[in-house]
Amino acid sequence: MSKPGRHQEPGRRPQASAPPARDGWPPPGSRVPRARSAPARRTPASGTARRVRAWPAAGRDRLAAERVELATLERGIRFRVIFLILMGTILAVAATDVLTGAAGLFRETEARPLTPAEQTRYIKDDIAGRWHTWPADLVFPTELQYIGLGRTQQYARRIGLAPEVPCRSGVDAATGSVLAQHGCRTLLRASYTDQTSTFVITVGIAVLRDEEAQIAAAAQLPVDDRVGVRPVAFPGTASELFGAAQRQRNGWIPVGPYIVFSTAGYRDGRTRESIPREEILHSELWPTAQAVAGRIARALGDQPSAVPRCTQGNVC
Repeated sequence: MSKPGRHQEPGRRPQASAPPARDGWPPPGSRVPRARSAPARRTPASGTARRVRAWPAAGRDRLAAERVELATLERGIRFRVIFLILMGTILAVAATDVLTGAAGLFRETEARPLTPAEQTRYIKDDIAGRWHTWPADLVFPTELQYIGLGRTQQYARRIGLAPEVPCRSGVDAATGSVLAQHGCRTLLRASYTDQTSTFVITVGIAVLRDEEAQIAAAAQLPVDDRVGVRPVAFPGTASELFGAAQRQRNGWIPVGPYIVFSTAGYRDGRTRESIPREEILHSELWPTAQAVAGRIARALGDQPSAVPRCTQGNVC
């Protein structure tokens, strides 16, 4: 119900009065639109903390695990690179050594002329090995030529070969101690008789380390024709009565790494004391013994008939 004296329009809200016009604008009676005010910013109520969204724990653990895995992978890659570099270096050095060695071996094995020093060494080695590389019949021939009375050519015959023995076992004590001191390796012996079967001769070959040892030993051997190599007798032969008491003279010849000993006596068993010294000096016994031992020594010490010119024969 409306109050009397006031006009009202239903549903219409009272309008705000227009601001006064300035300089005649806006015209009187026109409507001016209301400016819309900006929406008010909502601020949190005082005393209320701002809420922060928490990161899920499972995500943090997964990210940490991925980082650890990545760091481990990078470290493994670094180690592998270092390992590969190290192995490559080792293989390169090894390959270089192999190639260098192969080249050196090729140069060493290819045929080339022997130097004078190498030829000398070849000759020494050949001579030093003859006592065991040569057959027994070449070391101690079954027959040896010598010059007898009247400058006639005669032949000594080998009676038998003795087994190989240590140096001390086949010589007298004074001689054996000197040989042992200078490294005597072994002693070879054989017995001969002259063409008339009057004399018996035992030849012994003492094998030393090298020529230098032989020279040193020969300088210390006793100067006594009563001692030297011991006789070797073979029963049932011309030498069966030949023993230490029957030795008339002893001697030796140095050659290469060898000392060739000889001793001689009579087949009939006469002792040294039973023969006057003058007779021994004028007898054919000792020249025959020296000739037989000399032939054996020369064969052992002769230079090889052919010395190779190259490291592989005679073709370089």
